[in-house]
Amino acid sequence: MSALLEHAPPPPPRSDERREIHPVPPRSDRIFVGAVRTASVSTLVVMGLIGLFLLLRAMPALKVAKWHFLTEHQWLPEVNKFGVASLLWGTILIALIALAVAVPVAFGAALFISEYAPRSLKKLLITLTDLMAAVPAVVYAMWGFFWLQGHLLEVSKFLSDTFGPVLPFLRVDNPDTLSSYSSSAFIAGVAVSAVVLPTITSVMREVFSQAPVSEREGAIALGATKWGMIRTVVLPFGRGGIIGGIMLGLGRALGETIVVFLIISPMFDFTTHPLQSGTNSIAPHIALRSTESSGTALSGLLACGLVLFLFTLLINTAAGFVISRSRSGAATEI
Repeated sequence: MSALLEHAPPPPPRSDERREIHPVPPRSDRIFVGAVRTASVSTLVVMGLIGLFLLLRAMPALKVAKWHFLTEHQWLPEVNKFGVASLLWGTILIALIALAVAVPVAFGAALFISEYAPRSLKKLLITLTDLMAAVPAVVYAMWGFFWLQGHLLEVSKFLSDTFGPVLPFLRVDNPDTLSSYSSSAFIAGVAVSAVVLPTITSVMREVFSQAPVSEREGAIALGATKWGMIRTVVLPFGRGGIIGGIMLGLGRALGETIVVFLIISPMFDFTTHPLQSGTNSIAPHIALRSTESSGTALSGLLACGLVLFLFTLLINTAAGFVISRSRSGAATEI
């Protein structure tokens, strides 16, 4: 007679019982994820180290100037006077002029490429836009200095003569001589607009192309015209991407160096007359003074770099946030 079992065998699993499966990723996937994660963290670490380096090297000048560094508009290292106010204003002024020129052109180009251009022409225009983004900034700088500036002198004089009596900021001191209009913030801004144009166009074109096909077809089926469909579907869908593209262009314009360096006539006074000769910007100021500075003067230049670094980082971060939070930017790469 067989011995009785002390414990009854477990009942068979029910067919409707929920079972959890924990897949184990293959080794190659784990290696890839680890490499990508390391690269992402390394990028943040490098940016943090750059900011820390600028902060440590800028401390001697910041200890001397304190908060006056952001409010003082004079740069006299020999008497320990460091002020970035006029430089910051010139940087913003040139960037805003660049956006005023580039945004309408980029918006129209992106809309034409994504909505109106034939398929064969669309590929060509996309390629040309990408190539424009790959052109070195020094090429745009030489174009702006040798060709654009001479052609914009008459335009600047026309704007001053026509709108100066109504808009005081368009007036110049000696309106009869063309030399009063050379090396101005207006000319530098127009040249910088050529640099930021491909970036803004690419972002806008991508978000326009991501508008849902079902909503496009629904608008057409309800009797909307081509422009009506664009106005009611494409533009609302791409609003976040449009704003993000503009902010990315602003960040690019704020940090432009060589284009502004070759065109402007440096000065350290606040100028509210963009058509008049003379302005300044942070990045060209660093490039101009770096070879002749040492000690506290060099620390002041690194403090300028710290201000520009934080400013552009803030704007680019805000642009990425705006794009990622919008419907159109969910799958957009910037």
